[in-house]
Amino acid sequence: MSSLILSRRRLLVGASSLAALPFLPFSARAAQPRQLAITRRSIEVNGRAADMFGVQQPDGSHGLTLAPDEPFRVDLANACGEPAIIHWHGMTPPFLQDGVADRDRPPIAPGGSASYDFTPRPGTHWMHSHHGLQEQHLMAAPLIVHSAGDLVADEQEVVVLLHDFTFRDPAEILAELTGGQMMDHSGHGAAAMTEMDHGEMDHGAMGHGNMDNDQMNHGAGGMDLNDVEYDAYLANDRTLDDPLVVRTERRGRVRLRLINGATTTAFHIDLGALSGTVVAVDGNDIQPVTGSRFGMSMGQRLDIRIDLPVEGGAFPILAEREGDTARTGIILATPEAAIARLAARGEQAAAPVDLAWEAQFRAARSLPSRSVDQRFELALTGSMSPYVWSIDDRVFGQHRPLRVDLNQRIEIDLVNRSHMAHPMHLHGHHFQVVAINGTAINGAMRDTVLVPIAGRVRIAFDADNPGRWPLHCHNLLHMATGMMTEVEVA
Repeated sequence: MSSLILSRRRLLVGASSLAALPFLPFSARAAQPRQLAITRRSIEVNGRAADMFGVQQPDGSHGLTLAPDEPFRVDLANACGEPAIIHWHGMTPPFLQDGVADRDRPPIAPGGSASYDFTPRPGTHWMHSHHGLQEQHLMAAPLIVHSAGDLVADEQEVVVLLHDFTFRDPAEILAELTGGQMMDHSGHGAAAMTEMDHGEMDHGAMGHGNMDNDQMNHGAGGMDLNDVEYDAYLANDRTLDDPLVVRTERRGRVRLRLINGATTTAFHIDLGALSGTVVAVDGNDIQPVTGSRFGMSMGQRLDIRIDLPVEGGAFPILAEREGDTARTGIILATPEAAIARLAARGEQAAAPVDLAWEAQFRAARSLPSRSVDQRFELALTGSMSPYVWSIDDRVFGQHRPLRVDLNQRIEIDLVNRSHMAHPMHLHGHHFQVVAINGTAINGAMRDTVLVPIAGRVRIAFDADNPGRWPLHCHNLLHMATGMMTEVEVA
Protein backbone atom coordinates (compact mmCIF):
# COMPACT_ATOMS: atom_id res chain seq x y z
CA MET A 1 0.00 0.00 0.00
CA SER A 2 1.55 3.28 -1.05
CA SER A 3 1.92 5.98 1.57
CA LEU A 4 0.49 9.46 1.27
CA ILE A 5 3.49 11.76 1.68
CA LEU A 6 2.78 15.14 3.20
CA SER A 7 5.36 17.84 2.70
CA ARG A 8 5.88 20.48 5.39
CA ARG A 9 4.15 22.99 3.13
CA ARG A 10 1.20 20.70 2.62
CA LEU A 11 0.95 20.14 6.36
CA LEU A 12 0.78 23.91 6.81
CA VAL A 13 -1.96 24.23 4.22
CA GLY A 14 -3.88 21.34 5.75
CA ALA A 15 -3.59 22.66 9.29
CA SER A 16 -4.41 26.19 8.20
CA SER A 17 -7.57 24.96 6.52
CA LEU A 18 -8.79 23.86 9.95
CA ALA A 19 -8.56 27.50 11.00
CA ALA A 20 -10.81 28.68 8.19
CA LEU A 21 -13.54 26.07 7.99
CA PRO A 22 -16.19 26.69 5.33
CA PHE A 23 -19.67 27.64 6.50
CA LEU A 24 -21.81 26.22 3.74
CA PRO A 25 -25.43 25.27 4.35
CA PHE A 26 -26.12 21.62 3.81
CA SER A 27 -28.51 22.51 0.97
CA ALA A 28 -25.48 23.84 -0.92
CA ARG A 29 -23.65 20.53 -0.61
CA ALA A 30 -24.17 17.35 -2.57
CA ALA A 31 -26.30 14.77 -0.81
CA GLN A 32 -23.78 12.03 -1.58
CA PRO A 33 -21.92 10.40 1.32
CA ARG A 34 -18.73 12.03 2.48
CA GLN A 35 -15.62 10.03 1.66
CA LEU A 36 -13.03 9.25 4.34
CA ALA A 37 -10.08 6.88 4.23
CA ILE A 38 -7.85 5.37 6.90
CA THR A 39 -4.42 5.88 5.36
CA ARG A 40 -0.71 5.74 5.99
CA ARG A 41 1.27 8.93 5.64
CA SER A 42 4.73 10.26 6.37
CA ILE A 43 5.27 13.23 8.66
CA GLU A 44 8.42 14.90 9.92
CA VAL A 45 8.99 15.22 13.66
CA ASN A 46 12.11 16.96 14.97
CA GLY A 47 13.81 16.53 11.61
CA ARG A 48 13.05 12.83 11.34
CA ALA A 49 10.53 11.14 9.05
CA ALA A 50 7.88 8.92 10.61
CA ASP A 51 5.35 6.59 9.02
CA MET A 52 2.02 7.22 10.72
CA PHE A 53 -1.69 6.63 10.18
CA GLY A 54 -4.23 9.24 9.13
CA VAL A 55 -7.98 9.67 8.63
CA GLN A 56 -8.30 11.79 5.52
CA GLN A 57 -10.65 13.13 2.92
CA PRO A 58 -9.83 12.68 -0.80
CA ASP A 59 -8.09 16.09 -0.89
CA GLY A 60 -5.72 15.00 1.90
CA SER A 61 -7.30 17.12 4.63
CA HIS A 62 -7.64 15.51 8.01
CA GLY A 63 -10.94 14.68 9.63
CA LEU A 64 -14.35 16.00 8.79
CA THR A 65 -16.43 19.15 9.19
CA LEU A 66 -20.22 18.97 8.84
CA ALA A 67 -22.61 21.84 8.18
CA PRO A 68 -25.65 22.52 10.37
CA ASP A 69 -28.31 19.85 9.86
CA GLU A 70 -26.03 17.80 7.63
CA PRO A 71 -26.44 14.09 8.38
CA PHE A 72 -23.45 11.99 9.29
CA ARG A 73 -23.42 10.08 6.02
CA VAL A 74 -19.92 8.73 5.52
CA ASP A 75 -18.24 6.00 3.50
CA LEU A 76 -15.05 4.96 5.31
CA ALA A 77 -12.40 3.08 3.32
CA ASN A 78 -9.55 1.17 4.93
CA ALA A 79 -6.40 1.92 2.94
CA CYS A 80 -3.88 1.48 5.77
CA GLY A 81 -2.92 -2.12 5.08
CA GLU A 82 -4.20 -3.69 8.31
CA PRO A 83 -7.57 -4.21 10.03
CA ALA A 84 -8.87 -0.96 11.52
CA ILE A 85 -11.98 0.76 12.83
CA ILE A 86 -12.79 4.39 13.66
CA HIS A 87 -14.78 5.43 16.74
CA TRP A 88 -16.76 8.67 16.36
CA HIS A 89 -15.89 10.14 19.76
CA GLY A 90 -18.66 12.45 20.96
CA MET A 91 -21.30 11.07 18.63
CA THR A 92 -24.26 9.05 19.89
CA PRO A 93 -24.99 6.79 16.90
CA PRO A 94 -26.86 3.51 16.85
CA PHE A 95 -24.86 0.79 18.58
CA LEU A 96 -23.64 -0.95 15.43
CA GLN A 97 -22.24 2.33 14.03
CA ASP A 98 -20.20 3.32 17.10
CA GLY A 99 -16.90 2.30 15.54
CA VAL A 100 -15.68 -0.25 18.10
CA ALA A 101 -14.22 -3.63 17.20
CA ASP A 102 -15.61 -6.51 19.25
CA ARG A 103 -17.09 -9.95 18.86
CA ASP A 104 -20.20 -8.59 17.14
CA ARG A 105 -18.55 -5.78 15.17
CA PRO A 106 -15.38 -6.81 13.36
CA PRO A 107 -12.87 -4.22 12.19
CA ILE A 108 -12.76 -3.16 8.56
CA ALA A 109 -10.48 -5.48 6.61
CA PRO A 110 -7.63 -3.99 4.55
CA GLY A 111 -9.08 -2.75 1.29
CA GLY A 112 -12.60 -2.89 2.70
CA SER A 113 -15.04 -0.15 3.63
CA ALA A 114 -18.00 0.60 5.88
CA SER A 115 -20.89 3.06 5.61
CA TYR A 116 -22.42 5.18 8.36
CA ASP A 117 -25.66 7.15 8.44
CA PHE A 118 -26.95 8.82 11.61
CA THR A 119 -27.77 12.22 13.08
CA PRO A 120 -24.63 13.89 14.48
CA ARG A 121 -24.30 16.01 17.62
CA PRO A 122 -23.13 19.59 17.04
CA GLY A 123 -19.85 20.60 18.63
CA THR A 124 -16.15 19.85 18.78
CA HIS A 125 -15.57 16.11 18.58
CA TRP A 126 -12.99 13.77 17.10
CA MET A 127 -12.46 10.38 15.52
CA HIS A 128 -9.87 7.77 16.41
CA SER A 129 -9.03 4.10 16.19
CA HIS A 130 -10.66 1.77 18.70
CA HIS A 131 -8.63 -1.28 17.70
CA GLY A 132 -5.26 -2.36 19.07
CA LEU A 133 -2.83 0.48 19.74
CA GLN A 134 -3.31 2.30 16.41
CA GLU A 135 -4.42 5.51 18.10
CA GLN A 136 -0.88 5.96 19.45
CA HIS A 137 0.39 6.23 15.87
CA LEU A 138 -1.95 9.10 14.99
CA MET A 139 -4.99 7.25 13.70
CA ALA A 140 -7.06 10.22 14.84
CA ALA A 141 -8.53 13.40 13.37
CA PRO A 142 -10.96 16.24 14.23
CA LEU A 143 -14.71 15.86 13.78
CA ILE A 144 -16.44 19.26 13.84
CA VAL A 145 -20.22 19.57 13.56
CA HIS A 146 -21.39 23.15 13.18
CA SER A 147 -24.57 24.57 14.65
CA ALA A 148 -26.73 27.27 13.14
CA GLY A 149 -25.21 29.71 15.62
CA ASP A 150 -21.75 29.05 14.19
CA LEU A 151 -22.90 30.49 10.88
CA VAL A 152 -23.59 33.92 12.35
CA ALA A 153 -20.74 34.11 14.87
CA ASP A 154 -18.16 36.73 13.94
CA GLU A 155 -15.14 34.67 14.91
CA GLN A 156 -12.26 32.79 13.33
CA GLU A 157 -12.18 29.09 14.08
CA VAL A 158 -8.91 27.37 14.91
CA VAL A 159 -9.01 23.59 15.42
CA VAL A 160 -6.07 22.05 17.30
CA LEU A 161 -5.56 18.31 17.78
CA LEU A 162 -3.01 17.53 20.50
CA HIS A 163 -1.08 14.27 20.62
CA ASP A 164 1.83 12.53 22.31
CA PHE A 165 4.23 11.02 19.79
CA THR A 166 6.68 8.13 19.74
CA PHE A 167 8.87 6.72 17.01
CA ARG A 168 8.70 3.36 18.80
CA ASP A 169 6.24 0.54 18.24
CA PRO A 170 3.49 1.09 20.86
CA ALA A 171 3.37 -2.66 21.42
CA GLU A 172 6.99 -2.55 22.61
CA ILE A 173 6.15 0.21 25.08
CA LEU A 174 3.23 -1.76 26.45
CA ALA A 175 5.35 -4.90 26.64
CA GLU A 176 7.95 -3.06 28.75
CA LEU A 177 5.26 -1.76 31.06
CA THR A 178 3.72 -5.20 31.51
CA GLY A 179 6.99 -7.10 31.70
CA GLY A 180 6.25 -8.79 28.40
CA GLN A 181 2.76 -9.96 29.32
CA MET A 182 0.94 -8.75 26.21
CA MET A 183 -2.81 -8.53 26.11
CA ASP A 184 -5.14 -10.76 24.12
CA HIS A 185 -6.48 -8.50 21.37
CA SER A 186 -8.74 -11.10 19.84
CA GLY A 187 -11.93 -10.25 21.69
CA HIS A 188 -12.59 -6.53 21.43
CA GLY A 189 -9.44 -4.92 20.12
CA ALA A 190 -8.09 -2.02 22.18
CA ALA A 191 -11.54 -1.23 23.45
CA ALA A 192 -11.62 -4.34 25.53
CA MET A 193 -8.46 -6.18 25.83
CA THR A 194 -8.32 -9.27 27.82
CA GLU A 195 -9.71 -12.11 29.84
CA MET A 196 -6.36 -12.28 31.62
CA ASP A 197 -6.39 -13.41 35.24
CA HIS A 198 -4.24 -11.21 37.45
CA GLY A 199 -3.04 -14.34 39.16
CA GLU A 200 -1.56 -15.67 35.92
CA MET A 201 0.69 -12.65 35.48
CA ASP A 202 4.29 -12.50 36.64
CA HIS A 203 3.93 -9.68 39.14
CA GLY A 204 7.63 -9.56 39.86
CA ALA A 205 8.42 -9.06 36.17
CA MET A 206 6.12 -6.09 35.80
CA GLY A 207 7.65 -3.56 38.15
CA HIS A 208 9.54 -0.39 37.44
CA GLY A 209 12.78 -2.29 37.75
CA ASN A 210 12.45 -3.44 34.15
CA MET A 211 12.39 0.14 32.88
CA ASP A 212 14.88 2.94 32.71
CA ASN A 213 14.34 5.68 35.26
CA ASP A 214 13.56 8.21 32.57
CA GLN A 215 10.92 5.92 31.08
CA MET A 216 8.55 6.94 33.89
CA ASN A 217 7.48 10.32 35.17
CA HIS A 218 6.29 10.33 38.76
CA GLY A 219 4.83 12.95 41.00
CA ALA A 220 5.22 13.29 44.74
CA GLY A 221 3.52 11.25 47.43
CA GLY A 222 3.19 8.00 45.50
CA MET A 223 1.36 9.70 42.63
CA ASP A 224 2.12 8.41 39.13
CA LEU A 225 1.50 11.10 36.53
CA ASN A 226 2.89 9.76 33.27
CA ASP A 227 3.47 6.19 32.15
CA VAL A 228 5.72 6.91 29.18
CA GLU A 229 8.34 9.45 28.15
CA TYR A 230 7.51 10.39 24.56
CA ASP A 231 9.74 11.62 21.76
CA ALA A 232 7.59 14.68 21.08
CA TYR A 233 4.26 16.37 21.75
CA LEU A 234 2.30 17.56 18.75
CA ALA A 235 -0.26 20.22 17.90
CA ASN A 236 -1.72 19.51 14.45
CA ASP A 237 1.19 17.15 13.75
CA ARG A 238 3.83 19.78 14.61
CA THR A 239 6.18 20.56 17.47
CA LEU A 240 7.28 23.94 18.79
CA ASP A 241 10.40 23.64 16.63
CA ASP A 242 8.09 24.40 13.69
CA PRO A 243 4.68 25.38 15.11
CA LEU A 244 1.55 26.23 13.22
CA VAL A 245 1.21 30.02 12.96
CA VAL A 246 -2.39 31.18 12.46
CA ARG A 247 -2.70 34.74 11.22
CA THR A 248 -5.54 36.67 12.83
CA GLU A 249 -6.97 40.20 12.80
CA ARG A 250 -6.16 42.86 15.36
CA ARG A 251 -9.06 42.96 17.78
CA GLY A 252 -10.28 39.81 16.10
CA ARG A 253 -12.18 37.06 17.88
CA VAL A 254 -10.92 33.50 17.75
CA ARG A 255 -12.72 30.33 18.74
CA LEU A 256 -10.19 27.68 19.68
CA ARG A 257 -11.53 24.17 19.27
CA LEU A 258 -9.01 22.14 21.28
CA ILE A 259 -8.97 18.32 21.23
CA ASN A 260 -6.75 16.27 23.51
CA GLY A 261 -6.10 13.27 21.29
CA ALA A 262 -3.07 12.15 23.31
CA THR A 263 -3.03 8.52 24.33
CA THR A 264 -1.65 8.93 27.87
CA THR A 265 -0.96 12.65 28.39
CA ALA A 266 -3.02 15.32 30.15
CA PHE A 267 -2.22 18.96 29.39
CA HIS A 268 -2.61 22.41 30.88
CA ILE A 269 -3.73 24.86 28.20
CA ASP A 270 -1.83 28.11 28.81
CA LEU A 271 -3.05 31.20 26.94
CA GLY A 272 -0.10 33.27 28.13
CA ALA A 273 -0.83 37.00 27.92
CA LEU A 274 -4.35 36.36 26.65
CA SER A 275 -7.54 35.69 28.53
CA GLY A 276 -10.09 33.27 27.16
CA THR A 277 -13.64 32.18 27.87
CA VAL A 278 -14.54 28.50 27.83
CA VAL A 279 -17.92 28.24 26.13
CA ALA A 280 -18.16 24.47 25.57
CA VAL A 281 -16.64 21.22 26.83
CA ASP A 282 -16.83 17.91 24.97
CA GLY A 283 -19.03 19.64 22.39
CA ASN A 284 -21.63 20.79 24.94
CA ASP A 285 -22.26 24.45 25.74
CA ILE A 286 -21.54 25.62 29.27
CA GLN A 287 -22.13 28.88 31.08
CA PRO A 288 -19.07 30.96 30.09
CA VAL A 289 -16.04 30.74 32.38
CA THR A 290 -13.05 33.05 31.87
CA GLY A 291 -9.39 32.37 32.63
CA SER A 292 -5.96 31.99 31.08
CA ARG A 293 -5.06 28.40 32.04
CA PHE A 294 -7.25 25.30 31.85
CA GLY A 295 -6.72 21.58 32.45
CA MET A 296 -7.55 19.05 29.77
CA SER A 297 -7.33 15.28 30.08
CA MET A 298 -7.24 12.63 27.36
CA GLY A 299 -10.32 12.50 25.14
CA GLN A 300 -11.66 15.86 26.34
CA ARG A 301 -12.36 18.97 24.26
CA LEU A 302 -12.41 22.67 25.13
CA ASP A 303 -13.93 25.49 23.08
CA ILE A 304 -12.26 28.74 24.14
CA ARG A 305 -13.26 32.17 22.81
CA ILE A 306 -10.44 34.73 22.72
CA ASP A 307 -10.60 38.45 21.88
CA LEU A 308 -7.24 39.63 20.59
CA PRO A 309 -5.91 43.03 21.70
CA VAL A 310 -5.98 46.05 19.41
CA GLU A 311 -2.20 46.44 19.49
CA GLY A 312 -1.78 42.98 17.98
CA GLY A 313 1.25 40.73 18.31
CA ALA A 314 2.18 37.05 18.44
CA PHE A 315 0.44 34.96 21.10
CA PRO A 316 1.54 31.38 21.88
CA ILE A 317 -1.20 28.96 22.88
CA LEU A 318 0.65 26.26 24.77
CA ALA A 319 -0.25 22.77 25.93
CA GLU A 320 1.97 21.84 28.88
CA ARG A 321 2.28 18.21 29.87
CA GLU A 322 1.30 17.64 33.49
CA GLY A 323 4.15 16.73 35.79
CA ASP A 324 6.73 17.71 33.18
CA THR A 325 8.36 20.67 31.41
CA ALA A 326 7.48 19.33 27.94
CA ARG A 327 5.03 21.37 25.89
CA THR A 328 3.61 21.94 22.42
CA GLY A 329 1.23 24.45 20.90
CA ILE A 330 0.42 26.93 18.16
CA ILE A 331 0.85 30.68 17.70
CA LEU A 332 -1.88 33.23 16.99
CA ALA A 333 -0.31 36.21 15.23
CA THR A 334 -1.73 39.44 13.85
CA PRO A 335 -0.44 40.72 10.47
CA GLU A 336 3.28 41.47 10.39
CA ALA A 337 3.82 40.36 13.98
CA ALA A 338 7.28 38.91 14.57
CA ILE A 339 7.36 35.25 15.58
CA ALA A 340 9.85 34.37 18.31
CA ARG A 341 11.23 30.87 18.65
CA LEU A 342 9.67 28.87 21.48
CA ALA A 343 11.45 26.21 23.49
CA ALA A 344 9.92 22.75 23.57
CA ARG A 345 10.37 22.75 27.36
CA GLY A 346 9.26 25.24 29.96
CA GLU A 347 11.20 26.40 32.98
CA GLN A 348 9.38 24.30 35.56
CA ALA A 349 7.23 21.20 35.59
CA ALA A 350 3.49 21.70 35.30
CA ALA A 351 1.29 20.62 38.20
CA PRO A 352 -1.09 17.66 37.93
CA VAL A 353 -4.35 18.37 36.12
CA ASP A 354 -7.15 18.44 38.70
CA LEU A 355 -10.86 19.21 38.99
CA ALA A 356 -10.58 22.88 39.97
CA TRP A 357 -12.11 24.08 36.70
CA GLU A 358 -14.49 21.12 36.47
CA ALA A 359 -16.04 22.24 39.75
CA GLN A 360 -16.74 25.65 38.21
CA PHE A 361 -18.22 24.48 34.91
CA ARG A 362 -22.02 24.65 34.71
CA ALA A 363 -24.14 23.17 31.94
CA ALA A 364 -25.94 25.60 29.66
CA ARG A 365 -28.70 22.97 29.37
CA SER A 366 -28.91 20.53 32.25
CA LEU A 367 -30.55 17.14 32.34
CA PRO A 368 -34.29 17.43 33.02
CA SER A 369 -35.18 16.91 36.65
CA ARG A 370 -36.43 13.41 37.46
CA SER A 371 -35.87 10.63 39.98
CA VAL A 372 -32.92 8.29 39.71
CA ASP A 373 -33.83 4.74 38.66
CA GLN A 374 -30.48 3.06 39.31
CA ARG A 375 -27.25 4.15 40.97
CA PHE A 376 -23.94 2.31 40.69
CA GLU A 377 -20.53 2.74 42.30
CA LEU A 378 -17.42 1.77 40.34
CA ALA A 379 -13.95 1.62 41.89
CA LEU A 380 -11.09 2.53 39.54
CA THR A 381 -8.37 0.10 40.55
CA GLY A 382 -4.97 -1.15 39.46
CA SER A 383 -1.32 -0.32 39.83
CA MET A 384 1.96 0.37 38.09
CA SER A 385 3.41 -2.88 39.43
CA PRO A 386 1.98 -5.12 38.17
CA TYR A 387 0.94 -2.86 35.30
CA VAL A 388 -2.75 -3.82 35.29
CA TRP A 389 -5.66 -1.38 35.41
CA SER A 390 -9.19 -2.47 36.21
CA ILE A 391 -12.65 -1.56 37.47
CA ASP A 392 -13.68 -3.09 40.78
CA ASP A 393 -10.46 -5.15 40.55
CA ARG A 394 -11.79 -6.83 37.42
CA VAL A 395 -10.15 -6.48 34.02
CA PHE A 396 -12.31 -6.43 30.94
CA GLY A 397 -13.50 -9.92 30.11
CA GLN A 398 -14.05 -10.53 33.82
CA HIS A 399 -16.09 -7.36 34.18
CA ARG A 400 -19.63 -7.06 35.49
CA PRO A 401 -21.71 -5.02 33.04
CA LEU A 402 -24.04 -2.33 34.33
CA ARG A 403 -27.44 -3.55 33.12
CA VAL A 404 -30.11 -0.87 32.80
CA ASP A 405 -33.49 -0.47 31.12
CA LEU A 406 -34.18 1.86 28.25
CA ASN A 407 -34.81 5.48 29.28
CA GLN A 408 -33.89 4.97 32.92
CA ARG A 409 -32.10 7.80 34.74
CA ILE A 410 -28.73 6.39 35.79
CA GLU A 411 -26.15 7.74 38.22
CA ILE A 412 -22.64 6.33 38.53
CA ASP A 413 -20.15 7.16 41.27
CA LEU A 414 -16.63 6.84 39.87
CA VAL A 415 -14.24 6.37 42.81
CA ASN A 416 -10.50 6.37 42.19
CA ARG A 417 -8.68 3.90 44.44
CA SER A 418 -5.49 3.79 42.40
CA HIS A 419 -2.39 6.01 42.25
CA MET A 420 -3.07 7.49 38.81
CA ALA A 421 -5.80 9.75 37.48
CA HIS A 422 -8.25 8.29 34.96
CA PRO A 423 -10.27 10.13 32.28
CA MET A 424 -13.42 8.01 32.04
CA HIS A 425 -15.29 7.96 28.73
CA LEU A 426 -18.82 6.63 28.12
CA HIS A 427 -19.87 5.65 24.61
CA GLY A 428 -23.33 6.24 23.17
CA HIS A 429 -24.37 8.91 25.69
CA HIS A 430 -23.41 12.27 27.17
CA PHE A 431 -23.67 12.62 30.93
CA GLN A 432 -23.82 15.47 33.42
CA VAL A 433 -21.29 15.85 36.22
CA VAL A 434 -23.57 16.13 39.28
CA ALA A 435 -21.16 15.79 42.22
CA ILE A 436 -17.44 16.10 42.92
CA ASN A 437 -16.06 14.57 46.12
CA GLY A 438 -19.52 14.48 47.66
CA THR A 439 -20.46 18.07 46.80
CA ALA A 440 -23.45 18.33 44.47
CA ILE A 441 -23.06 20.59 41.45
CA ASN A 442 -25.04 21.37 38.32
CA GLY A 443 -21.93 20.53 36.31
CA ALA A 444 -21.10 20.32 32.65
CA MET A 445 -22.50 17.85 30.16
CA ARG A 446 -19.63 15.67 28.98
CA ASP A 447 -18.65 12.32 27.49
CA THR A 448 -15.26 12.16 29.27
CA VAL A 449 -14.54 13.18 32.86
CA LEU A 450 -11.30 13.11 34.83
CA VAL A 451 -11.30 11.19 38.11
CA PRO A 452 -8.13 12.23 40.00
CA ILE A 453 -6.31 10.23 42.62
CA ALA A 454 -8.57 9.71 45.69
CA GLY A 455 -11.33 11.53 43.79
CA ARG A 456 -15.03 10.71 43.58
CA VAL A 457 -17.10 11.98 40.64
CA ARG A 458 -20.80 11.30 40.16
CA ILE A 459 -22.25 11.37 36.66
CA ALA A 460 -25.88 11.15 35.55
CA PHE A 461 -27.46 10.33 32.19
CA ASP A 462 -30.62 9.01 30.63
CA ALA A 463 -30.09 5.59 29.07
CA ASP A 464 -31.87 6.46 25.84
CA ASN A 465 -29.60 4.66 23.34
CA PRO A 466 -29.99 0.85 23.26
CA GLY A 467 -26.81 -1.15 23.06
CA ARG A 468 -23.75 -2.45 24.88
CA TRP A 469 -21.72 0.69 25.50
CA PRO A 470 -18.08 0.76 26.62
CA LEU A 471 -17.21 2.77 29.74
CA HIS A 472 -13.43 2.96 29.94
CA CYS A 473 -10.36 4.94 30.85
CA HIS A 474 -9.17 7.05 27.92
CA ASN A 475 -5.55 6.43 28.79
CA LEU A 476 -4.99 3.94 25.97
CA LEU A 477 -2.53 1.82 27.94
CA HIS A 478 -4.88 1.61 30.92
CA MET A 479 -7.72 0.52 28.66
CA ALA A 480 -5.38 -1.93 26.94
CA THR A 481 -4.65 -3.69 30.23
CA GLY A 482 -8.27 -3.93 31.34
CA MET A 483 -9.79 -0.69 32.69
CA MET A 484 -13.14 -0.99 30.98
CA THR A 485 -16.65 -2.21 31.59
CA GLU A 486 -19.94 -1.90 29.69
CA VAL A 487 -23.28 -0.22 30.19
CA GLU A 488 -25.89 -2.53 28.70
CA VAL A 489 -29.04 -0.64 27.76
CA ALA A 490 -31.76 -3.19 27.14
